Amino acid sequence: MDLLKWSKRPAAGVEATKPQINVLRGLVARATTPLLPDDYLHLLNPLWSARELRGRIVAVRKETDDTATVDIETGWGFSHRYRPGQYVGIGLQVEGRWHWRSYSLTSIAGDDKVISVTVKANPDGFLSSHLVDGVLPGTVIRLAAPKGDFSLPSPPPKKVLFVTAGSGVTPVMAMLRGLRSRGDMPDVVHLHSAPNRESVIFHDELVALQEESPSYHLEMQFTREDGKIDLHDLGSVVPDWQERECWACGPVEMLDVAEQVWEKAGLHESLHIERFAIARTDKGGEGGTVTFSKTGKSAEIDGATTLLEAGEDLGIQMPFGCRMGICQSCVVPLSAGYVRDLRSGDERREGDRIQTCISTVSGECTLDL
Repeated sequence: MDLLKWSKRPAAGVEATKPQINVLRGLVARATTPLLPDDYLHLLNPLWSARELRGRIVAVRKETDDTATVDIETGWGFSHRYRPGQYVGIGLQVEGRWHWRSYSLTSIAGDDKVISVTVKANPDGFLSSHLVDGVLPGTVIRLAAPKGDFSLPSPPPKKVLFVTAGSGVTPVMAMLRGLRSRGDMPDVVHLHSAPNRESVIFHDELVALQEESPSYHLEMQFTREDGKIDLHDLGSVVPDWQERECWACGPVEMLDVAEQVWEKAGLHESLHIERFAIARTDKGGEGGTVTFSKTGKSAEIDGATTLLEAGEDLGIQMPFGCRMGICQSCVVPLSAGYVRDLRSGDERREGDRIQTCISTVSGECTLDL
């Protein structure tokens, strides 16, 4: 057992599809010391790495003017046993710095080694804009393993309701593709809203799915003409909505209303939500100084910048997952000082375990990173 641990230790932090892969990685690392195995593997194939998951962009296909599907060939150790609706972390090097974000997978798991994410360029989102308009095929990126609980059970419920808006359709598109590929389409009603028909991501595929699947019913609402979906009046559009299990993804405001409607009906357990943005409170913090003790770096940030963003801006490798305060991947102990939860306004102090993706500094704080 000690020999096994010694063999695996150099690759202990790398996720692997099979435990024995990290034994091989570890032995390669031992054999090539003081050089890293990546110094040799990269010469053979840039997707072979003993210390991280990698991918290579093979195609970027426009879906709308500001949205594109990015096809990624995955490297050594990436698990293709993900579920439709899960997300994957993507790290892209731009101007010498690594930028990380999480995006919903729009591909379904299969035997090939290519995954897809569909990204909407956010005017305030550096990485999303670069992926849609700036990244070139052949670019090697870093990957984090698929995660997330926003997925259908197997078998799916007999009656399903999808409520999506804008890019919130991306995880649901993966679910629909999975159902179609298995020939397992239940009774589905899908409410989707977008500014206009031209901005509907996957428009043609959704319409074609309705034409070929009698049990899939699509209702599209164009907000520039008809306003937003009124979930308080959901019964006028979907009379049996209370009999359906619902998966909803879209803007914060829409999801907040959905939670209110389902809670009022006593059906909160039938509602599954995926958020792309933090539901922030209006109890803002004053910001301050955050110090990362292991690196000796610090930054002055405002009360709207998260500790995760602050660390990444300094080039610090920060643990992360969903970036929405759900998955707990970014939890670290607060070494000193105070931070504020951006969702609730609650203040945390020294000794507490905090989520860096939804916390900001309150005066000053220190993290052991």
